[in-house]
Amino acid sequence: MKKKCTYLLFIPCIVLILYFMITPLIGTIFPTFKENDGFALKLYMNFFKDDYMIAVFYRTLKISLVASIICMIIGVPVSYYISRTSQKVRGLFIALTIFPILTNSVVRSFAWMSILGKNGVINTLLLKLNVIEEPVSLLYTEGAIITGTVYIFLPLMVISLVGVMENIESDLLEAAESLGANRVKAFFKIIFPLSLPGLIVGTVLVFTGSLTAYTTPQLLGGNKNTVLATLIYQKTMSLGDWQGASVVATIMIITTLIVIKSINYLASRMDKRGVS
Repeated sequence: MKKKCTYLLFIPCIVLILYFMITPLIGTIFPTFKENDGFALKLYMNFFKDDYMIAVFYRTLKISLVASIICMIIGVPVSYYISRTSQKVRGLFIALTIFPILTNSVVRSFAWMSILGKNGVINTLLLKLNVIEEPVSLLYTEGAIITGTVYIFLPLMVISLVGVMENIESDLLEAAESLGANRVKAFFKIIFPLSLPGLIVGTVLVFTGSLTAYTTPQLLGGNKNTVLATLIYQKTMSLGDWQGASVVATIMIITTLIVIKSINYLASRMDKRGVS
């Protein structure tokens, strides 16, 4: 009887999940297969036959992957340093890491516009140092999108890694060094494999956030560097093509699932090598 009552407590949660998550997904994906003659994959075939759509898809995937890799390269050493500090200093660093997240992404993107613009901080500094003779186009490029994306999502990577690394005993490094391993080798043989759970979570958060981001690509990339999120906005708000927008959204969902599965597979392979 108690077990039955316990199961009944899950009913409100199940109803909420079905209504707010499953139903919208079905409402988004189902119309993309609907044709006059029944179910078909014509819309998806048209998407992958269109050179413009393929270019947008590859651009989005490239930006997301590059941003994720940069966040990993920066996030791992930074997180390790934070995790090795004292508890008070660690709390300060974590607070400083979280602080940018509290600021709206639009404001942060506008800040990068003032930095990367032709009259921005970087160009002004380079002109004063006589490194360049005229302003360089840094804004409205893929590099600008990647820069803004890394800045916005790097805190998620750091927070995910710090939570795992701070629980790794420092005695493990000392034991490895006593057996002849230098600090770099000990880090990659011990700390890095044990940090993989946090690295997976951080990478998934950064990649999915980068793949679905709209504000940063729109403000820093402009109309010449369309990504999937801005393409959805154009199809819905400008063209009124809701079915086409659903196709793009479905492709984003499938791509995210494939990449997450690939990350988990690679992480498991790396973990086996680390343990061996």
